[in-house]
Amino acid sequence: MKQDLKKEIENIAKQAKAASRSLAVLSSATKDVVLKDMSAALLSKQASILKANQKDISKAHAKNKAFIDRLTLNEARIKQMADSLLDIAKLKDPVGQLIRAWDRPNGLSIKKVRSPIGVVAIIYESRPNVTADCIGLCFKSGNSVILRGGSEAINSNLGIYNILKEVMQKHGLMEGAINLIATTKHQAVDYLLKLNNYVDVVIPRGGEELINKVVALSRIPVIKHYKGICHVYVDENADLNMAENICFNAKCQRPGVCNAMESMLVHRDVAVRFLPGMLKKFKDAGVEIRGCAFTKRIANWVKLATQKDYHTEYSDLILSVKVVADLDAAIVHINEYGSHHSDSIVTDDNRAAEKFLQQVDSACVYLNASTRFTDGNQFGMGAEMGISTDKLHARGPMGLEELTTYKYIIHGNGQIRC
Repeated sequence: MKQDLKKEIENIAKQAKAASRSLAVLSSATKDVVLKDMSAALLSKQASILKANQKDISKAHAKNKAFIDRLTLNEARIKQMADSLLDIAKLKDPVGQLIRAWDRPNGLSIKKVRSPIGVVAIIYESRPNVTADCIGLCFKSGNSVILRGGSEAINSNLGIYNILKEVMQKHGLMEGAINLIATTKHQAVDYLLKLNNYVDVVIPRGGEELINKVVALSRIPVIKHYKGICHVYVDENADLNMAENICFNAKCQRPGVCNAMESMLVHRDVAVRFLPGMLKKFKDAGVEIRGCAFTKRIANWVKLATQKDYHTEYSDLILSVKVVADLDAAIVHINEYGSHHSDSIVTDDNRAAEKFLQQVDSACVYLNASTRFTDGNQFGMGAEMGISTDKLHARGPMGLEELTTYKYIIHGNGQIRC
């Protein structure tokens, strides 16, 4: 039985590799027509997607609210998926894009151009919209894709995938261009991660446990982020009304996603003015606060935070709070306890802002804005493959350009090297 599964996964990878070669030379016009048809198909068949999603939700009733929110699809979210595919169609095709060109004294003409990576494997949890986003981005960037979603969203993922696959087939595109591993057996991932002869890169999207497993087992290069421990720092020169709105949005708009604020830092000179109202607003919204001793003195109902709290991605309505001595202390705290994902400063002091933006070592650093904008769609990328906190190849939201590598094209007229 294990041999059968291993062979099945290998065959999927082989098909994907073969399809990647035809996708690499597919015209931009063809890609855009297919993407538009995919968008229309999602909308016309949304009833079947919602029915499949309901099966997944009914099995997940014991999970927390943030988990259910990540899993849930509705008409608005299906429209967002469809709109993302349209947005991707409108974006410039990166394949063949000239990065740089120059001539050598010996007459060689050299061009550096973008080219597809090849086969991209996505291993993800909970959020079924990832299925459509990743198919759209990989297809537009000339890559074949192998999707392996979590068991909690298997019905939703299959529903979306089958609709998009039908569109691919209608256009006569090669089998293996888009693939979804339908089994929920954990061994499928183990087998997939060994297929470095066929798969060029793996992108895990999910919790720290999943990402650690992928990194430990993979023979294939991995682009990842381990955690989303995002901070908002309220400076002594902040507009406190703006700070309140930003902090509330960063924590409460969608607490279960990786760009939600997990830790709020407040300059001690404004803590007494800012925290009482801010903490009450959080409390009224059902947020559990775990704060430092200073925070607890301001609001005695706050739980005393531990060091572990400042290292924790809650993905829920839980927030750690710390009052810091100054900007330098905030920067040190973020670089030590953060996950180099997304961090924000609220301030009207240009010098403080510039120092924060330069010295915080994160993929996305904000001034006077919520961390919730770290998202490929919000950055104008149409959608995203994920958010990388790595420093090599890709960092931050991964869109079309991040799904390409490059090659050198050299034109000569008979040159030989002496």
